[in-house]
Amino acid sequence: MTGLEKMMNQILEEANASANSKRAEAAAEADRIKAAAEAEAEEKAAEIAQKSATDLAGYQERVKSSADLKRRTALLAAKQELITETIQKAYEAFCAKDDAEYFETLKKMVEKFAAPQKGEISLNAQDLVRLPAGFEAEVNEIAKKKGGSLVLSKTPAAVEKGFLLSYGGIEENCSFKAMFDAKKDECQDLVQKILFS
Repeated sequence: MTGLEKMMNQILEEANASANSKRAEAAAEADRIKAAAEAEAEEKAAEIAQKSATDLAGYQERVKSSADLKRRTALLAAKQELITETIQKAYEAFCAKDDAEYFETLKKMVEKFAAPQKGEISLNAQDLVRLPAGFEAEVNEIAKKKGGSLVLSKTPAAVEKGFLLSYGGIEENCSFKAMFDAKKDECQDLVQKILFS
């Protein structure tokens, strides 16, 4: 082997060694890049899975909250309906009193609402027909105790049950319906306590 051949072989060996070294470095870099990409992909997959789990939990909580709200709303509506029905039945029972009890109730209401001045009491047409004897005098006597007087109007009032009191052109509605409406909140609270406590 000549000197030139030796030199060429040495250059080739060095080139092969350098190429092998570069290939090994490139393979190592490729492995490092691949490992980093896999780690990043796993991290991203974990983040996505975590976000999906969080989103799902939030959605499930919203669905549960919505269902709970609908349940409470339906329960509240049912309670309100029951309260309204109970108050209506109480009103109907109050209106269904026999004549003696009914007119006694009217006298008690006059005692409560009569003003210490001259006035007029107006009953509905049905009550004017079934008016007990002496009712006007009794009502006037009650008004006198409060410093006023009442005369019975012959013109029927537009009330279902109860009466109207008029003082100087100002009317006070003392119908059973007006009394129940005025005490509606108190009645609802009382019925709620009785039914649901």
